[in-house]
Amino acid sequence: MVENLKTNSSTKKILLHACCGICSGYPISYLQDMGYLVVVYFYNPNIFPQEEYNMRLEAEKKLCNYFGCELIIGDYETDVYYSCVSGLENEPEKGKRCDKCFELRLEKAAQKALELDIKEFTTSMVISPHKNYDKLTKIGQRIALKYNLSYVSTNFRKNDGFLKTNQISKSLNLYRQNYCGCKFAMPEKQKISYI
Repeated sequence: MVENLKTNSSTKKILLHACCGICSGYPISYLQDMGYLVVVYFYNPNIFPQEEYNMRLEAEKKLCNYFGCELIIGDYETDVYYSCVSGLENEPEKGKRCDKCFELRLEKAAQKALELDIKEFTTSMVISPHKNYDKLTKIGQRIALKYNLSYVSTNFRKNDGFLKTNQISKSLNLYRQNYCGCKFAMPEKQKISYI
């Protein structure tokens, strides 16, 4: 097994909302290199089905163990997610439904940061080339203002960040998903066995 366990005596903490192990590998490494003590918050009630959620969570646990950072697991509140996106089920991918999902998860991340007395937060979602960096940044900054926090708007994609995060996930043999997470984005052939 690959050994890393970066030790960081920094008291400068940041809460990283993690959407999955693949996307959060490079952001954790990058933030640790910046001198942060990274606290990872896995809050993803949008993930469907439960088995998929469990596989992504196990990948996140493995990654956090590798980087020696704390992992906080949020509640798997699927009812909260479905209530949040109610009426937007037929929206296209990257549309209003996704915006509401981003808002929900970043709001919960901000609340968790506040609870833990961590003044800065960000998300690993921005590393994905399938996500709109500017849109996520605006949502994060708006939520940060509401809670008197700082949203760290780092474009983890720069300097081959997406390539680096994929290399980390491959070296750790992390589970690799093939869709964003919600049942609305799930490929039709997979959906048949669950719906």
